Amino acid sequence: MASELSRRGFLRGSALVAGAVASGTVIPFDAAVGSMTSAKLLYGPAPGMAKLNANENPYGPSKKALAAMSEASAKGAYYVGESVTRLIDMIAERYGVTKDWITLSAGSSGVLTYLAVAKAKQGKILGPDLFWDTTTLGAIRQGGELVRTPKAKDLTISLDDLYASITPDVSMVQICNPNNPTGMTLDPRALKAFCMKASKKATVLIDEAYNEITDDPDAHTMIGLVKDGYDVVVARTFSKIYGLAGMRVGYMIAKPETTELVQKYSLGNYSLNQAGVAAALATYDDFDFLKYSKSMILEARGMLEDAVQSNGLSAAPSNASFMFVDLGSLNAEMFRQKMALQDVYIRGIYRDYTNWSRVSCGMLPDVQKYVTALPKVLDAMNA
Repeated sequence: MASELSRRGFLRGSALVAGAVASGTVIPFDAAVGSMTSAKLLYGPAPGMAKLNANENPYGPSKKALAAMSEASAKGAYYVGESVTRLIDMIAERYGVTKDWITLSAGSSGVLTYLAVAKAKQGKILGPDLFWDTTTLGAIRQGGELVRTPKAKDLTISLDDLYASITPDVSMVQICNPNNPTGMTLDPRALKAFCMKASKKATVLIDEAYNEITDDPDAHTMIGLVKDGYDVVVARTFSKIYGLAGMRVGYMIAKPETTELVQKYSLGNYSLNQAGVAAALATYDDFDFLKYSKSMILEARGMLEDAVQSNGLSAAPSNASFMFVDLGSLNAEMFRQKMALQDVYIRGIYRDYTNWSRVSCGMLPDVQKYVTALPKVLDAMNA
């Protein structure tokens, strides 16, 4: 029954994206997943649906988070207060800074948007050709300007190109590390050297949403440079390894003057909720859960890597909770639609990368569903 419902929903939604397939443009996320919505299902994916399109950690929330959320929800009539102070204190203590270096928001999307809006008023925002630019584009729609460096054939981010593109009218350079949608990480020493040099010309924002999933989180983070006084900002989230995407909690670590600037554009505590903050508090030091989550994500990634290789495809080397698969001559949006008919939901085209398809490292049965459907869909599209 679930399959029939999702197939009918898929066919209704196909018309929304048909034009984009022909033009090779990116499919808005809401349109791409709109066919998954069911009037009878309010929370999460329907039974039998393999949801592998948003890089969520389906092993969350943890048991501790669920208990904390239940307790906090009983006080849902009240705005957040002391819990926010305590979470900021925990984050500040871990990284050895004072609380005026920390800004919380609804996911890291909040602080990324606030900073982009603030910096777009000061000058241009510079980024690589391909990165998670959703929040930046929000600022651009308000009159800012985004400059991209040239596309790289191997999907890497050229730090040399970025540095050479920092003109006097650039106010901020934005980098995702690991990058989204590629999953690739930059060499830590090269990135640190770039940040130290580039931050003398513009603010450098490092989006570290997937840092905890990398092979060496401590080596890949740029938080040390923030502490050392460089004009570097790091954004983190509870949406990925912590398994709290739906609870909307994230944070930014920056020098106090940058924090003060960002807070001029933020909603403060009004963007946060009791249950989400309680879950973040309960999960932040739940290292057993974090270790388990990471192990399951890596197992899923291994399954995807094997499936891609065995079907004659290739993928970008991922250090995150998703993979960016090269479909060769096939169209990624058509591939997304065909996979949806198998109740497997992935992402479609990014910008003009028409043959690249992103798939998340979800629950193992869901990943297996992708693995099983992959050769069938490829055969059908190559027929």
